[in-house]
Amino acid sequence: MVAEQLAERWDLGRARDRFRGRLSEGRAGAPPAAGSGETQPPRVALLCPQTYMNEAGRSVGPARGAYKLPLDRVLVVHDEIDLPFGEVRTRVGGGLAGHNGLKSIKRELGSADFMRVRVGVGRPASSDPEIVSAYVLGRFREDEGQVRELVDRACAAVEASVLASVAAGGEG
Repeated sequence: MVAEQLAERWDLGRARDRFRGRLSEGRAGAPPAAGSGETQPPRVALLCPQTYMNEAGRSVGPARGAYKLPLDRVLVVHDEIDLPFGEVRTRVGGGLAGHNGLKSIKRELGSADFMRVRVGVGRPASSDPEIVSAYVLGRFREDEGQVRELVDRACAAVEASVLASVAAGGEG
């Protein structure tokens, strides 16, 4: 949902099938007004893996290689059951907290030191793996307005991270 919203906000256009995923490319934001002296927004590639979540690295790894991206230019948005619903946090690296999709990405990238936007979805009352799996793969239990606010906060965190990364190291 976050990726779809970002593609719309950034007017990235139609996604195409590439790297075992849906890939959109463009610039992270609106172009500057003519004569404003502002620089172009950074270039971005937005990839939504179409693999099983546990194999997301099979999509992310080849895309990173094709774009020749340093690890600090890879940003992964993911659900996080260890954060309460509605909380959004960013960080570089850290533990994988049993998240099989992150484990796959780490394996393919060779390191866990990539940027993450962690989107809190809360935790079910049970720790049974089947219940947890059904919880994270199911529909949100919160109302549509709360989900929309969460997606908006996650998009803002991604945008801030992309712009901060570019400010620290040049063109995106």
